[in-house]
Amino acid sequence: MSAIPSNSSADQTTALYSRLNLRLLPFLLICYLFACLDRLNIGFAKLQMQTDLGFSDAVYGVAAGIFFLGYVLFELPSNLLLPKLGARKTISRILVLWGITSASMLFVHSVPMFYGLRFLLGVFEAGFAPGMIFYLTYWYGEERMARAIATVMIAGPLSGVVGGPLSAWTMTSFAGAFGLAGWQWMFLVEGLPCIVLGVVAWFFLVDRPGDAKWLSGDERRAHTASLGTPAAAHHSFGQVARDPRVYLMAVAYFCVICGIYTVNFWLPTIIKADKVTNTMQIGLYSAIPYMAAVIGMYLGGRSSDRFRERRWHSAVPALVAAISLAIATLASGQLALSLIFMTIATAAMWVSYTVFWAIPSDYLKGDVAAGGIALINTIGLLGGFLSPTIIGWAKTATGSLQAGLYVMVALLALGAVLLLAIRLPSSAAVVAQRARL
Repeated sequence: MSAIPSNSSADQTTALYSRLNLRLLPFLLICYLFACLDRLNIGFAKLQMQTDLGFSDAVYGVAAGIFFLGYVLFELPSNLLLPKLGARKTISRILVLWGITSASMLFVHSVPMFYGLRFLLGVFEAGFAPGMIFYLTYWYGEERMARAIATVMIAGPLSGVVGGPLSAWTMTSFAGAFGLAGWQWMFLVEGLPCIVLGVVAWFFLVDRPGDAKWLSGDERRAHTASLGTPAAAHHSFGQVARDPRVYLMAVAYFCVICGIYTVNFWLPTIIKADKVTNTMQIGLYSAIPYMAAVIGMYLGGRSSDRFRERRWHSAVPALVAAISLAIATLASGQLALSLIFMTIATAAMWVSYTVFWAIPSDYLKGDVAAGGIALINTIGLLGGFLSPTIIGWAKTATGSLQAGLYVMVALLALGAVLLLAIRLPSSAAVVAQRARL
């Protein structure tokens, strides 16, 4: 039997991955879009909710951040169970429960209820993002991973493009309908679709490529061959938990996350401080930084895969974000200048975030990757609690966002340094390490 020409094989592999991309990535992107909307809309709700319910900036900051405490507490168990329960059951369960809880935010009328629902939201959403990244490792090898992650993670800034105008429109157009405030309608409209997506996920997803009936036997074999048999540095979660590189990645990620959630939770307030008072205008202006982030993520992920380089592609954007956020903070009150540099900062943060996730995906292999990715995300997402809490307290104490924003600038700069410090062993070194075990 004659061998298949290499160019024919390459064409078949390209066609296979085009099919995988169309089947998997758009659905995961939509699911993650609603996850990000779920975190973003609290920033818009603040514009009305705070006045209606009499909540201080400190209360709002704690409520915005307490989501991450619930997330962090339950993320590791969720992801350690994912290889056993399967991605289909896990993702479906997460979507349905967080959709119900998110929609229930319309019933908030007191501080304890505000804190309680936000905490439960974190509990039920726990494990979704790292579980999704782990799921992608079943389907994509190192040479395609950054682009696959970037495609799905584009949902983050895309939620700002869609969510800003959508949240502002819902809050202004439905205000008073059936006796509900605009912010109550916003939580309902943006929460219920998650329940529908959870039902769809049950029927649409498969746990592993070998379960994909929509792939032929030849396609499944070609897919397995295209992934190869990468060397893994760990074969138990205990080894992952003792690996100092994992904690270095986690702290670097923590720094980047602090910057991202500063923008997610406080961008509408920052724009309002630039003397924009109309809610619809705030929504439209808020979309601009996220539009730039979508473009940046695509280009950054493509460049990182092309050069097979991760550290510099993640560290340099983090540094650019720190410098730009500092300038935007100094320019507070000057809408054009502040928005330009907030746009650069937001785009750079998301590029750094996207390329970062290709680093642990390259390093952690097999089922233990689920726990390793969750561990990194768990530590990193503490930044999601810290950043809004610090800024909320600072604003309550000083009447200004600036003190808190400068703390975030310093953390982004530290993140850039730590990202450059991540040096992963070569495949040969990993093989030698496993031989010694």
